[in-house]
Amino acid sequence: MRKNELRIVHFEFDNIGELQKEDRELVLAARKASKNAYAPYSKFHVGAAIQLENGEIVNGNNQENSAFTSGLCAERTALFYANANFPNVAVKRIAVTAENSSGLVLDPVKPCGSCRQAMIETETRFHKPIRIILDGDDKILVFEGVDSLLPFAFKPDSLD
Repeated sequence: MRKNELRIVHFEFDNIGELQKEDRELVLAARKASKNAYAPYSKFHVGAAIQLENGEIVNGNNQENSAFTSGLCAERTALFYANANFPNVAVKRIAVTAENSSGLVLDPVKPCGSCRQAMIETETRFHKPIRIILDGDDKILVFEGVDSLLPFAFKPDSLD
């Protein structure tokens, strides 16, 4: 038997002003996208913004449904839109934010497992890591690839 240790590296920023310009603009786009979320049940409005390698910005937000499992998260809404409309362009970065009835959430919102899996598929498809920016009022977390969020992911080579 061996004991192994998993190390995850991320960067933490105190506020949006500390981010580099491209990241800051993407977080602001995600915040704007969260305002259009359809969240009548949870009242938890999530926005995502994706920057593609060609510079295009694509937005998404959560879309709830009274049959809860029929809804879709902001991250997958944006990813699927990007992949449907720009099928040959890699995703460079994604910013995710959320608001509740009190405003911007204090702790950065983290993508659910299904969204992490969709991000892994996109990274694998284009053979490029996606920079992930998770926005909160108390701090902003930045990861240099989805493996940091889902280290034991099911990937295409898992099918071999």
